[in-house]
Amino acid sequence: MCYNFIMAKFNEVMERGRAKMLSPVVLAFVGDAAYSLYVREGLVISSDYKTGELQKRSAARVSAKGQAELYSKIEAKLSEEEREIFLRGRNAKKPTKSKSATVAEYNISTGFEAVIGFLYLAGDYDRIDELLADEL
Repeated sequence: MCYNFIMAKFNEVMERGRAKMLSPVVLAFVGDAAYSLYVREGLVISSDYKTGELQKRSAARVSAKGQAELYSKIEAKLSEEEREIFLRGRNAKKPTKSKSATVAEYNISTGFEAVIGFLYLAGDYDRIDELLADEL
């Protein structure tokens, strides 16, 4: 099976308006990966844990439950644009269901991931730091 697609450079920035128009589920798809990398990188830089412990600590933070808890801490910091993206992500019809989180936690985590995905694609890494740095 061969997939044809245009390769982008790592961390290539997308025009903000284009990123905003992407499906909220697509934004969440990117946000899941970006947030996971953010957490893993932070753990590696700030500790000397072995991989098993890194995985355990990372999994707790990137789970739907962990993301929903984090969202409650950063909700007041969101801009109007970020709130709009969160609501689109939270309310989007998702192709899968969570096995280990409530429906509410899963919906909140999808909205959270959509915001992170949007900011990541738009190259607004400083804003991701503003939202997350003090909360992890």
